[in-house]
Formats: sequence, structure tokens, C-alpha cells
Amino acid sequence: MGVLNVTPDSFSDGGRFFDLEAAVAYGAELVAQGADIVDVGGESTRPGAAPVPPAEEQRRILPVIEALTAAGITASVDTIHAATAQAAIAAGARIVNDVSGGLHDPQIRSVAAEAGAMYIAMHWRGIPDPEHRRSEYADVIGEVRDDLARLAEAALAAGVAPERLVLDPGIG
Repeated sequence: MGVLNVTPDSFSDGGRFFDLEAAVAYGAELVAQGADIVDVGGESTRPGAAPVPPAEEQRRILPVIEALTAAGITASVDTIHAATAQAAIAAGARIVNDVSGGLHDPQIRSVAAEAGAMYIAMHWRGIPDPEHRRSEYADVIGEVRDDLARLAEAALAAGVAPERLVLDPGIG
């Protein structure tokens, strides 16, 4: 999976792919380098990043997803908003990559399930967390495992098929 951030403020590439032509060219470059999927995000999750309303997020990513899928590239949407996931699926995204694991917007699980999209649920303790208070664990492996088990249970209960569910420990 190659990552394509259509944001002005992401850590890795903030602002570089903020226009459609540059974003689509980079998506094609990621595929040429071996990516099978291009994950398109319109909201930065870096510490201190300002939240982006779903309408703005969609304005940023939907043209990119449409162009990538028109070029035969499998697109994933990186979002925590059910409305954005639904719009991205309508634009051609086949995967919903939810860094909140459904904790921000529980409806996102149902959106993915109803569309038959792959659903990636990431372990998440909340963003923003500038002081990293939510990143402290007594037993990191056990707590992440237990959190992922709860996310899986919630996704399955929302109708996500087991073979369409991916659990992401959220390492980085």
C-alpha cells in the first residue's frame, strides 16, 4: 500500500500533492514502484493537526480517487468519517482505512460493510494527543491485542465480513 496525502500539513508529504495532477502522478509512481493499492487521505493525523470537516476532506480526495480508479489503480480511502468513506466508495475506493477503528464515527463500519468494501481498523487511542497521554501502556502488547479484539468484534457486528476485515496495530 502506497500512501498519498492530499493535505497541506501531513508529516511526510504535506502540500506536495495538494493539486490533482501532482496527486495522480504520484499515485501512478507508487504503483510503478510496486504498490498494489494507493491509500488517499485528506486529513492529517500528525500531532497538532487541525481537524478537517468531511466536506473539505471530500473536496480534497474525491477527484483523486476518481482519477486513480479511472486509470485502473486500486484506491483506498484513509478517513475517520463515515460520510467521507461513503462518498469515496461511490467515487471508486474499494478499501476504507479507518485510523480510529470506528471509535470516531461508528457508522463507518456499516458503510464499509454495506458496500462490501475492505475495512481496515487501526488501533487508536485518540487524536489529537499532543502530550501523548493516551500512548502510555502498562502492557502494550496485551492492551493493543485486547483493543484490536474489541474493534474486530464491533466491525463484525456491523456486518463487515471476516475476510474483508484487516486489523492494524497502528505502529506508524
